[in-house]
Amino acid sequence: MTAAPGPGPVHRILVIKLRAIGDVLLSTIVTKNLRLAYPLAQIHYLTESPSVEVLRGNPFIDDVLVYDRKSMSGLGLIRAVRRGGYDVVIDLFGNPRTALLTRLSGAGQRVGFRFRGRSYAYNIVAEPRGNRVHNTEFNLDALGALGVAIQDRSIYFSYDDADVRCVESFLPPAFTRGSFVVCINSGGGWYTKRWGLDRFAALADHLVAEYNARIVLPWGPGQLPEAEEIRKKMTGEAFIPPATTLRQLGALLKRCTIVVSNDSGPMHIAAAVGTPVLGIYGPTDPLLQGPYGDKHVVVRNEGLDCLGCNLTSCPIGHPCMLGLSVDTVLQGVRQLLAKNRITP
Repeated sequence: MTAAPGPGPVHRILVIKLRAIGDVLLSTIVTKNLRLAYPLAQIHYLTESPSVEVLRGNPFIDDVLVYDRKSMSGLGLIRAVRRGGYDVVIDLFGNPRTALLTRLSGAGQRVGFRFRGRSYAYNIVAEPRGNRVHNTEFNLDALGALGVAIQDRSIYFSYDDADVRCVESFLPPAFTRGSFVVCINSGGGWYTKRWGLDRFAALADHLVAEYNARIVLPWGPGQLPEAEEIRKKMTGEAFIPPATTLRQLGALLKRCTIVVSNDSGPMHIAAAVGTPVLGIYGPTDPLLQGPYGDKHVVVRNEGLDCLGCNLTSCPIGHPCMLGLSVDTVLQGVRQLLAKNRITP
């Protein structure tokens, strides 16, 4: 037990962020700050199953609770949280379900954001700044409302030696230490966030021709055909790895020299493991959801009024991505290399 920054002692804390992979990863910025403020408390995290691996191995989390909507009813989830006996619940997700869950949790301190129709659930309310600050700062605002001092601004993603050995076992012999390895990630949760496969292929060919790059094309559930299509469209060679876990993907991304990616979970994992990222942006705003840290560069089809629209479907023909040229992205790669003093 330790004294809380706010009223009353704190034994047990629950943080809620159900999805998505990138958002959950960016929310890990709260974990070390919670541990520093409450060194003896149990800190638990509630998320959905696709994001569990993002949190596993985090040294500042004692347990990860998994909500499976197919197997657990809303009432079952409420009962499970109430059995946890939490003193503090921090709702970083803020949808109607998690607001109600927080309200019924039994926690003495219930932290959330002043979204319309949600404030009833919380007795400690933060003003939402999600349209003005990076997602990491948005998450830290919840801790600020609780009275927790912000002493650390790191996000956390971990993998272990077994993950590294797995990656080394499947990489081709040409992927030697010191070779210029470029990861090209074509995935993205919305089609509006995805640059064209033909353009990724053309970019990869430029990098092979100009830098003798080794191209790796990772893929997640349902994305293998996209990786195969990029390789098919290339004139040069590319390597498609076998299926990986998220932790193995993290080890693979660490092994790469740079990553070129749409706004996606793998992009945020690459940034978290310290690999320089070129982020390709259109409907999302890199100032709010960009790769976290100072190593990275983003490119957009500048000049469009609709950038940052946050639309998952486009009523005007997807100009943010269709109008973004290979040359513009290639210039972004060169800027990324210069920024990180990388000489292929």
